Amino acid sequence: MNRLFRVAVATVFTIPGLVLAGAVSAAWASDPAAALNFVVLKDDTGKPVRNAAVVLHPVNTKGKQGRGGFELKTDSDGKTHFEGVPYGKLRVQVLAPGFQTFGEDYDVTEPAKEITVRLKRPQKQYSIYDDHPEQKKDAPAPREGSVTGKSF
Repeated sequence: MNRLFRVAVATVFTIPGLVLAGAVSAAWASDPAAALNFVVLKDDTGKPVRNAAVVLHPVNTKGKQGRGGFELKTDSDGKTHFEGVPYGKLRVQVLAPGFQTFGEDYDVTEPAKEITVRLKRPQKQYSIYDDHPEQKKDAPAPREGSVTGKSF
């Protein structure tokens, strides 16, 4: 009897769940969708970046990143693609070891779009303890309100 009850409960909850999932997928199918192609290159050499993570997030009308999203990986040619992206704002982030993280929002308004991302190497951090030859060591800082060191 207990087993029969579990089967009945599973059937009652599964059938409406399938109907709801079918209705949601039908609604998504009616919305226009795009195919996005990504190419990730090294900025300094133009060579492809293999195995870079391309993360896609929906963005609402207020510019806030929505929940969920997709992560894609680039192939040996630095390419990846995703089909079925709904029209609207999309935040694209690209992460790869040894490179600065890239992030930008795009408007998806056409059925096919190619996005090329050029990743830069990290820049050296600025430290007050390092020598900075472009700055004169003993030169006094200009006083506020003066251009040539003379008061107005």
